[in-house]
Amino acid sequence: MNGYSIRDVQRTLGLSRSMILGLVESRYVTPKIGPRRSYRFTFSDLVVMRTAQELIEAKLPARQVSHTLKRLRKQLPEDVPFGGLRIRAAGDRIVVQEGARQWEARSGQYLLDLAVSAEDGELCMLPTAKPAGGSAEQWFARACEMEDEGDAGAVAAYERAIDADPSFADAFVNLGRLLHQQGRLSEAEAVYRRGISQCQSDALLRYNLGVLLDEMGRQPAALQVYREALALQDDFADCHYNIALLYEASGHTRAALRHLNAYRRLQSG
Repeated sequence: MNGYSIRDVQRTLGLSRSMILGLVESRYVTPKIGPRRSYRFTFSDLVVMRTAQELIEAKLPARQVSHTLKRLRKQLPEDVPFGGLRIRAAGDRIVVQEGARQWEARSGQYLLDLAVSAEDGELCMLPTAKPAGGSAEQWFARACEMEDEGDAGAVAAYERAIDADPSFADAFVNLGRLLHQQGRLSEAEAVYRRGISQCQSDALLRYNLGVLLDEMGRQPAALQVYREALALQDDFADCHYNIALLYEASGHTRAALRHLNAYRRLQSG
């Protein structure tokens, strides 16, 4: 029997087995039963599961997720050639492209720009249409707009801004923060460090890296980059505050108090 096994879905979409089974139990997808009573999923099942994951992670109401996915399920073909169907979740909207047609799943309204594609058996993120001119500033503005709309293509757009201008500190800051928010911590760290190497005088990149490292349990490394940020900008109040917390946690009360006093002076000034 053709179709995708649970293991195929895990490998292609990166979903856990429990999430896959939860989506089946919720009847978001209704796979066929294969040999040894194993589930066999169609390509459109994969599309629905990927979309369900994005909507659930966006913390949309369960009723809204269910309604949207049921509507989408009715409109999707059972099987399509790889690369023939693209889809993304943008807030509470689901946008689908089939061939040259691009439409919003619930309303049927034709739209532009898509961010997830199936290629060679895998679903992958795609950058959206290039803004006019394609300068770093235009890519950055487009990325900010996409991020506000919950568009998954914002990551790729920030990368395009950096490609256009490798010294664009704000693009590194926003991309690292976005990856951090998405839980992609190692990727966020790599972006911040790449940004620091390109924008050596930027204190905010070091501060954000410190916040990330602290969250990852790497307090000595966090303290080091906070110090580097202060060396570049000694009136960085939040940096003084975070350093005070780290010193306090490690028993360095006097050093903690010094930075806490600096924070208070800056806040009152």
